[in-house]
Amino acid sequence: MIRQAPLGLQKLIEPAVTVLGYELVGIEYLPQGRHSLLRIYIDAPDGVTIDDCQRVSHQVDGLLDVEDPISGQYSLEVSSPGADRLLFNVEHFIRFTGRRIKLRLDSLLEGRRNFTGVLQGVQDGNVLIEEDGKALSLPLDKIEVARLVPEFD
Repeated sequence: MIRQAPLGLQKLIEPAVTVLGYELVGIEYLPQGRHSLLRIYIDAPDGVTIDDCQRVSHQVDGLLDVEDPISGQYSLEVSSPGADRLLFNVEHFIRFTGRRIKLRLDSLLEGRRNFTGVLQGVQDGNVLIEEDGKALSLPLDKIEVARLVPEFD
């Protein structure tokens, strides 16, 4: 499934982010021993600044110190989703229908794992994309990572 943190972590962190007026886009937890990383993506209608990230980081860091949901050491990083934003859930795939995306599956499908095309939507648990004029239906539960392809005018 799409690379993201456990649901319990999402439920713990989301209220702390939304009370500050930000949208919690998604959470990644990359366990790597003493170099593990907890990355939180936030957004706001007018975009996100470094000050916004610091504000959320301070709020969430305090919460994580008290609740201690992750064993071991890790670094906390708060970031804007960026132009190549990750898509974490079904709602993101619906929201960005019509945009160009890149995605990687967790296993081969017709001899491939990587796909790039225009997002056509979601239907019956599948992400629909058009790649080089060909309609593809990719199982949502097999998507390892998906992100928007930046568009520069």
